[in-house]
Amino acid sequence: MKGDGGKAAGGAIEIAGLRKSFGTNEVLRGIDLHVEPGEVVCVIGPSGSGKSTLLRCVNLLEEPSAGTIRVAGADITDPEVDIDAVRRRIGMVFQSFNLFPHLTALGNVMIAQRKVLKRDKAQAGKVARENLERVGLADKVDSYPAQLSGGQQQRVAIARALAMGPEVMLFDEPTSALDPELVGDVLGVMRELARSQGNRTGMTMLVVTHEMSFAQEVADRVVFMDGGVVVEEGPPQRVIADPAHERTRTFLSRVLDPAAARVGEGE
Repeated sequence: MKGDGGKAAGGAIEIAGLRKSFGTNEVLRGIDLHVEPGEVVCVIGPSGSGKSTLLRCVNLLEEPSAGTIRVAGADITDPEVDIDAVRRRIGMVFQSFNLFPHLTALGNVMIAQRKVLKRDKAQAGKVARENLERVGLADKVDSYPAQLSGGQQQRVAIARALAMGPEVMLFDEPTSALDPELVGDVLGVMRELARSQGNRTGMTMLVVTHEMSFAQEVADRVVFMDGGVVVEEGPPQRVIADPAHERTRTFLSRVLDPAAARVGEGE
């Protein structure tokens, strides 16, 4: 990737027996999932199925109740793990942009580099400009969040994550807060991240999304979750076009049919 800090060779995610409970509510019920280096895995499923909790466990924003998670070969669920070191290896983009309103786009992409990676101002600025250019915002470096559209703000958030040189990227429904006409630019940036360039594989990505066309086009594998378990997984042309399980078929019939989707918005 541009700037310093390319993806390490062992940038896979390995999840085994992952469980997460909030009180008596078991949200994840034994998740086994492997993401290979350079692979794009899209996680789909109804609201409340545990998709976002899965991502938050991978970034240790939620502490797993049981099971193991390895990133680039390191067991991040080890009680002795350095959480800050783990998070430097994992970029995360949320539904909300979480930008600092008093900082420009450039400042927002620089701040974590300065505070966490201890880069000097010149180096952080160089990496920030490179990644803002990468997401199509080279002309917005001096703009504040209030001067940017939602889609532009989300692209700044992606540039901020990329500037840290992560080995894997997690996306938690990154387009769900955007107006429909702004979704395309954000998905376009994600498509570029997923593509191989020269002799370099694309970024390892675990994406929670309701954008089925994106999953069909970009994902190497689609995982359908419901009730805290993986119901089925496989190539998008099989899981989305010809699902094996009735629950998957029911879900997809609702999200792929606009009229049904409106009726079932609360799902």
